[in-house]
Amino acid sequence: MTHRRSAQISSRKRPKQARSTELVSTILEAAAQVLEKDDAKRFTTARVAEKAGVSIGSVYQYFPNKAAILFRLQSEEWRQTSDSLRAILEDVQRSPLERLRKLVHAFVRSECDEAKMRDALNHAAPLYRDAPEAQETRVSGGHTMQIFISELLPTASETTRASAGDLITTTLSLVGKHFSEKPRTLSEIEAYSEAMADMFCAYVDRLQVPQDR
Repeated sequence: MTHRRSAQISSRKRPKQARSTELVSTILEAAAQVLEKDDAKRFTTARVAEKAGVSIGSVYQYFPNKAAILFRLQSEEWRQTSDSLRAILEDVQRSPLERLRKLVHAFVRSECDEAKMRDALNHAAPLYRDAPEAQETRVSGGHTMQIFISELLPTASETTRASAGDLITTTLSLVGKHFSEKPRTLSEIEAYSEAMADMFCAYVDRLQVPQDR
């Protein structure tokens, strides 16, 4: 039985000079535009090079194939979202409930802003999702949420915290994706986010009530 080999998705080399960094940014920006305009099946390295106004050899200098380009786009999207949400969760100047509310608003807004690109990347995912680099990137970031949940529910048991963390993250992901499937106005996003935040805060308040009488 033959095993399908995972596509090589690591960049061939990292840009070290400002000029090289600018070239990579140009390639990635062009790749995002090509992916949004055409579906994943029509996404090619040649199309990216043409859109970026560079030779295909310049693209191959940094990316071995189209899977590597797509994975870099996905990684950038993951990183930007994770960094933004992590900053909210680690903002100890705000109470945990305030952070939870702000997290919901930021996440839903992000899902709506990135819906088109996220959908395109989801269609392209089979090209890179089984590679070790992709799996490593997906599992990072859970530690920050665990710390936040312990601050949110300081008196709860580990089992309750784990259940609450799973419920909040799963609900955010699924509901956010569903809500962002069609264009939304800013007022719709704000109202929906506030309602979801109210729901989570009520749930957390209930968990804080002692169960033993």
